[in-house]
Order: sequence, then structure tokens, then C-alpha cells
Amino acid sequence: MRLVAYAVPLAVLPSSIWRLPVAFDGGLGLGERAYVVFLSILSEVFAFTAIGLIARWGEVFPRWIPFLRGRRVPRKAAVLPAAVGAMVLTFLFTLLFLVSEIRGTTIRGGDPSADYPSQAGGWEAAWFYFCYAPLTLWGPLLAVLTVAYWKRRSAAGKVPAAA
Repeated sequence: MRLVAYAVPLAVLPSSIWRLPVAFDGGLGLGERAYVVFLSILSEVFAFTAIGLIARWGEVFPRWIPFLRGRRVPRKAAVLPAAVGAMVLTFLFTLLFLVSEIRGTTIRGGDPSADYPSQAGGWEAAWFYFCYAPLTLWGPLLAVLTVAYWKRRSAAGKVPAAA
């Protein structure tokens, strides 16, 4: 499971890097630039939380968290957001992305504009797909980690007491 957990932030990283040059494009305002950078950073932060499903800090609150330090993380407090996130990410980035690409439309169902990355052709389209294809794995990988976390924590809770 460690490999799956570390694969999540790595699967998100290419799309985050792909967006960054857009932030420095001359045609964008300051707010739009900040949004693009913030989106890339936030995506990586959320992707990194998948590692908590295999790490100690996903089972016991770290010392630096006041009032909770050393206490066990409630199983549902980790599983519910992870399960909802896995479902949303799988729907958005896996299903909608793949269906829209097969249909030749945008995710919203409209025709892509001429400056849409996949319409550029050549190396630009190849680079777009190279960077965004791994993003389709985020939801399914998170789902696998969530199920494994639930099973591991459930089994740990069922350990019989010493007689």
C-alpha cells in the first residue's frame, strides 16, 4: 500500500506543473495568476493527505495538534472524507475526462475552442495528455487506499483482549 499512497501525489504532480506556466502568461490578471498557483499547490496538498492513510499520523494525532495530540484518529474521520474525495475525483477526473475526450467535447459537453490544449495537435497535445493522464488515477488510487485503511483499522479494533 505504501507504493499506492506515494503514487497519489506523484500522479497529481504533472498536471500541477503543467498549469504553472499559465500563471506567468502575459494575458492573465493577478487574481487569475494567483488562482492557478493556488490550485496547483492545493492539489498537491490534498494529494499528499493520501499518505496519511498509511502513515502513523493517519492513526494517531501528531504532538503538534493541541488537545488531540496522542489520541487515536477516529476511523470515520479519516474514511468519510477520503471516500467522498475518491468518489468525486473518480467521477470528475476519471469518468468525465475520459468520456469527454472520447466524445471530443469539453467536460461541460461543449465543443473545445481552438486554443484548448488537446486541440493544439503535435507536441502540445501530447504534452497535455502526458501531464493530465496520471490525474485520472487519483480517485481510484485513493479509493484503494481508503478501503485498505478501513480494513486495517477495523482488524486492529477487533484484536481480542488478553485473558
